[in-house]
Amino acid sequence: MRSPVQTRFEDLPQELAIFPLSGALLLPWGRLPLNIFEPRYLNMTLDALKAGRIFGMIQPDYDKTPRDKLVTDKMAQETEPAVYGMGCAGRIASFEETEDGRLLIMVKGLARFRVLKELDSFGGYRRVRASYDAFKADMDPPPKFELDREQLLARLKPYLETQAMPISLDVLKGLSDANLITSLCMICPFDPREKQVLLEAATMTERATALVKLLQMGVFDSGGAPDGPRQ
Repeated sequence: MRSPVQTRFEDLPQELAIFPLSGALLLPWGRLPLNIFEPRYLNMTLDALKAGRIFGMIQPDYDKTPRDKLVTDKMAQETEPAVYGMGCAGRIASFEETEDGRLLIMVKGLARFRVLKELDSFGGYRRVRASYDAFKADMDPPPKFELDREQLLARLKPYLETQAMPISLDVLKGLSDANLITSLCMICPFDPREKQVLLEAATMTERATALVKLLQMGVFDSGGAPDGPRQ
């Protein structure tokens, strides 16, 4: 019997609130902690908690935002950038209120979606009509795949040192292949375009390959000495 807290594919909303947050990547089966403090995203979170707990994370696409066509959100008094055509829907798995009026939430990645159309905003936050048709498999447990963990960890160590990220390799070694790739894609500080490449990877094998290349490029661009030619 399915637990009532488990989301089915048919439960995914066609009209989806979105949170465009640069560099914040959510992947299926990943878990993303968020600190919610802007009034419009507090509204979004509270509305999600009332109905299904689901909203979408998506990357802003500043490259496709003409300066003369920026949409102004009157409630936020900020300009709204274009967004990429694909994001990931997630479910609020837990939340905590703070004394100063913030919400600390943990979002579990469910399935990717394509943006069909942007809808009128509600409560200050943006909404889209979403299609999940191509990503039904995202909600299945991640399949087994071939991963060269030795190569990945060899690329990861100098990257973590370059970025001064205090992450223990021993802890990472204890993760399954799928959890390892998903976690690293989400926590490494790649730029939005690179995060989008990882999101759009068709398979875990393709995502792992892209991750290894980005780790190597990160060391190269910082002036390090990657072991091997840059692809």
